[in-house]
Amino acid sequence: MKNSLRLFALLAALAGFLAIAEEPFPAPVDSGTTFMLDAMKPIFDKGVLPGAISILYKDGKQETMLLGYADREEKRPVTMDDIFMQASETKGFCGVTIAILVEEGKLSLDDPVSKYLPEFKTLWVLDSEKDGIRTMHQAKTPVTIRMCLNHTAGFPFEVPVRKSNIKGGGWSGGASLRSVAAMAAACPLVFEPGTEANYCNTGFDIAAAVTEVVTGKPWEQFLKERVLDPLGMTSTTFKPTDEMLKTKMVIYAFHKQPLPTRMDFYRWQQPPYNDAHVFPSAAAGLWTTATDQIKFYKMLMNKGVGDNGVRIMKEETFMQCMASNTRPKDMRHDWYSLGLNASSDGWIGHGGALLNSAYVNWKTKEMKIWIIQIDESKEPWKAEREEAVKKFFDHDFDSDFQNAYTGRTE
Repeated sequence: MKNSLRLFALLAALAGFLAIAEEPFPAPVDSGTTFMLDAMKPIFDKGVLPGAISILYKDGKQETMLLGYADREEKRPVTMDDIFMQASETKGFCGVTIAILVEEGKLSLDDPVSKYLPEFKTLWVLDSEKDGIRTMHQAKTPVTIRMCLNHTAGFPFEVPVRKSNIKGGGWSGGASLRSVAAMAAACPLVFEPGTEANYCNTGFDIAAAVTEVVTGKPWEQFLKERVLDPLGMTSTTFKPTDEMLKTKMVIYAFHKQPLPTRMDFYRWQQPPYNDAHVFPSAAAGLWTTATDQIKFYKMLMNKGVGDNGVRIMKEETFMQCMASNTRPKDMRHDWYSLGLNASSDGWIGHGGALLNSAYVNWKTKEMKIWIIQIDESKEPWKAEREEAVKKFFDHDFDSDFQNAYTGRTE
């Protein structure tokens, strides 16, 4: 009898696996275009651009640019498998894990955080602060999981435990997600929950702490089991190995100079990158490669199913949780979902502090990924890059195919 039950359980698990496995998507075809390379090469030749990766995708055609160096001083060319810091692009990964739990009925976006983390039951809003004296009132509205993931909860950008001793530092310093959440609950909110939008990292660590309560697992383990491993993202991690770091893309900054210079010490995420001082943050700090990043964003482009045919979430879950605005309709910048910008014309994605960005359009099946490691707001190649993207998406690939076919028959 016990053997029969074990067999039944095994068959049920297999059936569940097969239910989420679909036909893999066809591999992309080289577009034959060089719009981005043509635009960026003159800028690289002037020494303004150390190295960058661009991936443009449309209708099954892909243009890939690998330009310059992952390490300019060592003349190490950039490759698709160089590891780099995603920074705030990490937020979308947190959103996906929450969407999975919503789909499974294990939580609701409008659940108060206090349902899972009791310390959030009573919160205070800062009204004013003068001469070290704070005036506060008790929050009238409970903070929800939705608010944590769309920057409307009222949390400060970072709580003290996430800040390093370096000016402006954060991310990898501090403590576990649960500790971050506990400190956030003790800090005053900067506005009444749900009334404004204020970009911050804190809400994502709180949402990830909720997943730990719901699943009984560390958030980064749940992310690995339910998103990274199924998509085949083997090089995406919060703690890259020493071997992986040999291919790290070096960070550069302009430092008010015309040409960028090397940064061996980054204020936000200090080395060593894989020792005991590194704590995962659901808002930033996740490392990846171009090869891996494509897999995650293709899953979003395909409305929940990876290019390898593995479904991460149902299409309706993607549409309700990821592709739709989760902020109040009358709120400024009502284009945000769960850790991702989500516009009405189908574009969804996010940028990072090091000027990298990744966006896909689930309506038009287009993708634009830009990978660079520049610690600046300055982006002197922005106009040229945007024009190259426009040229690619405006290009008529069907016409190219017809012309090539006609040429072969003449």
